[in-house]
Amino acid sequence: MPKITYKDCQGNSKIIEVESGLSVMEGAIQNEIPGIDADCGGSMACATCHVYINENWFNKIPKAEDAEVDMIDMAFEPKKNSRLSCQIIVTDDLEGLEVSTPEKQT
Repeated sequence: MPKITYKDCQGNSKIIEVESGLSVMEGAIQNEIPGIDADCGGSMACATCHVYINENWFNKIPKAEDAEVDMIDMAFEPKKNSRLSCQIIVTDDLEGLEVSTPEKQT
């Protein structure tokens, strides 16, 4: 199982093994990672699973589709490296992925 590093806004991190096929959000919820609320359960109807992708990884994951980009616009402090963690599906290629949570979710 690929290991994903989840960092909070204060720099605290937790490395979690996430089963391939799950989303980065599902891995966070199953392991009680703070800062990823996932109010809509991954249906891309909110932006409460908003994360920042480590710059070394941003171009290695599939690009966001238009609907995700629109939803990110409603997130708290979106940046160029913002993504919705419900839209990133874990594969073996994501071993070592690093994501950070914003100061708060919308």
